[in-house]
Amino acid sequence: MTRVKRGTVAHKRHKRLFKKTKGFWGQRKNVYKRAAETLVRAGAFAYTGRKLEKRNMRRLFITRINAAVEQYDLSYNEFMHRLSGAHIQLNRKMLSQLAILDPAAFETLVTLTSPQNS
Repeated sequence: MTRVKRGTVAHKRHKRLFKKTKGFWGQRKNVYKRAAETLVRAGAFAYTGRKLEKRNMRRLFITRINAAVEQYDLSYNEFMHRLSGAHIQLNRKMLSQLAILDPAAFETLVTLTSPQNS
């Protein structure tokens, strides 16, 4: 049987990993075993970070909506309750955008959800 040298396959695999660890500190970027360990950890942190980013954005939207409805002597939870009661289905991101970019439309929403309109 002929001899098969696998150096090129391993080299390609290592090169692919080192490309992902570029910019890491010390052995974490140029020693295969350390780089592989670090990359697994980095992936776990990235996964968690993506979830946290969604959570933080939702908190920001809620804070913005709360600040906007305080001008009309409402609290955030009361406003959201009135929206659901009026069968208005807008997510928090859109409500936040309305409050910032189109205050007149947001005011219309607040007046639509007021108790005298129900």
